[in-house]
Amino acid sequence: MDRHTDHTSAPPPGCPAHQPGHQGEGVPVPLYGPEFAADPHGFYEELRHYGAAAPIEVAPGVGAKLVTDYAAALRVLQSPKEFGKDSRRWRALNEGRVPMDSPAIPMMAYRPNSLFSDGAEHLRLRQAITDSLSRVDALLLTRHVERVSSYLVEQFGERGEADLLNEYAKLTSLLVFNELFGCPAEIGDQLVSGMSGIFDGVDPERSNREILESVSALVAHKRRHPGADVTSWLMAHPAGLSDEEMIHQLVLLGGAGSEPTRNLIANGLLLILSDERYYGGMHGAGLLVEDALDEVMWNDPPLANYGVHYPLHDTELDGVPLAAGEPVVISFAAANTDPALSAMRQRLSKRAHLAWSAGPHACPAKDPAQLISVTAIEKLMNQLPDVELAVPVESLSWRPGIYHRALATLPARFTPLPPARRPSPEAAQYPGGGQGRHAGRRGGWWSGFLNWWR
Repeated sequence: MDRHTDHTSAPPPGCPAHQPGHQGEGVPVPLYGPEFAADPHGFYEELRHYGAAAPIEVAPGVGAKLVTDYAAALRVLQSPKEFGKDSRRWRALNEGRVPMDSPAIPMMAYRPNSLFSDGAEHLRLRQAITDSLSRVDALLLTRHVERVSSYLVEQFGERGEADLLNEYAKLTSLLVFNELFGCPAEIGDQLVSGMSGIFDGVDPERSNREILESVSALVAHKRRHPGADVTSWLMAHPAGLSDEEMIHQLVLLGGAGSEPTRNLIANGLLLILSDERYYGGMHGAGLLVEDALDEVMWNDPPLANYGVHYPLHDTELDGVPLAAGEPVVISFAAANTDPALSAMRQRLSKRAHLAWSAGPHACPAKDPAQLISVTAIEKLMNQLPDVELAVPVESLSWRPGIYHRALATLPARFTPLPPARRPSPEAAQYPGGGQGRHAGRRGGWWSGFLNWWR
């Protein structure tokens, strides 16, 4: 049975939208706790009772409307004259009703990057990003992901077991990001740590500080040492980005390149290892990895709820009133599983989902992200042909947070691999103390990978 197709089961226990007398009263439903992480589709089903958009809380005391209807989501995403992205329009924040230490601030407050800009400024910043990303060589990127994969599998292959999220998907996105952006090890590690913190809503001030510190260090480093990497190409673009603009475009690209990519790899692996339609494909029959990732993007996209817009004036969305300056969050996951689409899904393009967003702010990095994810999964399955989940699917846990759909762990087992060749003692010495393959200090994985490769 396909575990992803039934989203109309009993409502989640304790879901506020299901309590007697709640529906239609406009009481915001909190979506940041463990209950939502355990069963988001149950919440989406109940939130649909409000209509095209439902009142929610993205963090304690921080209200928004969540769009759960596919057609309504497209209207918001494709109507820049009605809905803007510049969060300086966020009325509650401007009126002091959102505390500055709220977990919502790092994800929703204004940054001078293309995601939070409109009109000519958006076009200028986005062109710099798309032009720089277009210079990434797909063949070289594929080869790099394959080398990263081989290295990581070598680290845990002899054990016959691994956490494919934290020991593979997470580190794949980190190492590939470091290579693409010319990022020194300690900077890349700090950036990923900060990104994980703001997606989880854990200590947002510290996480945001980590992000800004790491990206500022990267910009300063590349000003001194430009190279054949996305950071240097962005820096040299005719748009003439200032250091501040560079920092904030890289924050955007770091967020897109780390957290969602690792979750796409992990969620894709989960589907392949738990659904015989895909797992059979590793043995010559069944669906392809690309098909699995398309299904993940329809049903469990790694960026589940985001795409925040602000009405430019008081309006309504299919009868739901929206106030000017009120955050309107797009639920890519709920819109993709809109029951109104069920009769049309077979006729739609398999990539008609909204997981990459749509309209002028559609994700500019979807091609490299897709390539990285497909290559990482295919390479792992080829190296570990009998890999399987080590625990029942039902026992897996998901990280809390409204924005992402992210596993906490993905335990797997497989036939242990023969002993791998060992680096010299000098090559095995990781920065910051620690020695050996599992030294966890900052910079260790990247330096270890470079030593292994050389």
